This record gives sequence, structure tokens and C-alpha cells, in this order.
Amino acid sequence: MLFVRHASTPGMRAARFPLAEEDADAASLTRAAALAPVVAGPVAWSAPGAAARRTAAAIGGEARVVPALAEADHGRWRGLPYERVAREEPDALARWLADPHAAPHGGESLAAHAERVAGWLESVRAEPGVVVCDAGTIRAALGHALGLDPLRAARFDLAPLSVTELSAVRGGWRVTHVNRVAPVNRKVLS
Repeated sequence: MLFVRHASTPGMRAARFPLAEEDADAASLTRAAALAPVVAGPVAWSAPGAAARRTAAAIGGEARVVPALAEADHGRWRGLPYERVAREEPDALARWLADPHAAPHGGESLAAHAERVAGWLESVRAEPGVVVCDAGTIRAALGHALGLDPLRAARFDLAPLSVTELSAVRGGWRVTHVNRVAPVNRKVLS
């Protein structure tokens, strides 16, 4: 299973909680198109967010949109700068960051998100393919593969358009590579 983190969005650069309807920027989508030879196959699945769907289209192929691949629902924090939430709701943010079952902000807990992603991953283990989604979903998949709780899995740093690969093996998963950034053909960027 090859996971591609979707292209950059304005919210990512502004350090805001994700918005599902936020689209990727044009320059990043151009770089996504250069990934087509790297992923060596059409995108099979996409998270429902606009940036993931547009990235999948830029890489090539008509991806199936899978709700289980959505980023965790951040409730009333959606679209807000991390700094603002830390300033205005420090206790709620601290609980959410320390307890994977906490969702004091009206959204989804990290544990619930991880469970949703693990269920999907197990349901397609016999169908290897390319997945385009956000970092939280890739971290949840890595956590499942490595037996990590969601807080430990959150320690993985995943760059936009990076590639992470998991291989189904007898009795579990093998991590082939994490956060691999593909070299981009400079002519594509000109």
C-alpha cells in the first residue's frame, strides 16, 4: 500500500487545523503531477478532502473516494490557527494532545480516527494500491502497522507529497519506507 500525502494547502502553510474543503495550491499540484512515474500506477483511493482528490487527479487516475481515509474531524477547531487554539483553549488542547480518547473540541478523538483507518486498511490488505490522503491518516496507518498508540504515531513527520509504503505480510504489516520525498523533474516545475 503506497500512501501519498496530499499537496500543500494554504492552511498547511499558515499552521491551521485542516479543512476538508480546502484545495491544494496550483504549484503543489504541478509537483504532484511529477509523482506519476514514482507511484508507478494509478491512484486507487483518495480521502474525501478537496486537496486529496485534486492531488490524486494530478498524479493520474480516477481514485475511489473513501470516507474512512478522511483526516480526523477537528470539530470547532477546523480551519483555526494552532496558535489561536493554544492561546484560547490551552486546557482542551493539552487534553487532546495527551489523551488519544479525548475529543473536547467537539470533533473526533485520535483513537477513533486510528480505529477507522485501521479497519479500512485491514479491509483492503489483499488489494495493494496507491492512496492519497493527509498526514494524520498516514500516521494512523503507520500506528496500526507498528502497533503504536495514536500519540506515538503522531511523532512521524510527513512532508506534502511524500510517499510512505506499507506491505501486507503474514500476521501484520511491514513498513517499507516513510516520508520519502521523490526527486522532482525541474522541467516540470518551469
